[in-house]
Amino acid sequence: MFEHIDLNHLLATYGYLAIFIGCLLEGETILILGGMAAHQHVLKLLPVIGYASVAGMLGDQLLFWVGRYFGERLLPRLHKQKAAIDRVSQLINQYPTVSIFSVRFLYGMRLVGPMVIGASKVSPLKFSVINLLGAVVWATLFVNAGYWAGEILQGVFGDLKPYRLPIALCVIGVMVGIGLIRHHRAKRRSAAKTVS
Repeated sequence: MFEHIDLNHLLATYGYLAIFIGCLLEGETILILGGMAAHQHVLKLLPVIGYASVAGMLGDQLLFWVGRYFGERLLPRLHKQKAAIDRVSQLINQYPTVSIFSVRFLYGMRLVGPMVIGASKVSPLKFSVINLLGAVVWATLFVNAGYWAGEILQGVFGDLKPYRLPIALCVIGVMVGIGLIRHHRAKRRSAAKTVS
């Protein structure tokens, strides 16, 4: 089944585009896969980090401006995100600079966080500078995690070429599993708060 798929060709042709699009949305899974692809010399490490940083920054900038112009009307309607909105609002009030930098690292706040920050009237220039710095650190950490995961797997399995697609599918599966577990836990916490 897998032998007909030329993952090398797909990654080399569409790898940077996939990283860019993936990082506009969430990105951690695609960053780890990008790091592994860089380890295997299918993609280059610095361009992977570069595309990821730019996409991560642009995605958050867009959400910031949505929050800036529509936050007052939009945020109250996001009932399922109320806990995340309250948490980011509290962080912004107490530690504005730290919250701008760290919001992309906090689970469940990557999408709503920049909107809340935009609605809080933080300076657009301040947000842009700190957001860029956060995006570069975020991309560098996750891409290097993927790169070193490739190094460890190569130490265990030797040549990884025959295993590239199964490894990619396993990484995606693990990340989806972690996401589902976190989502389930957040839902349980939210339900417990509603009951109490």
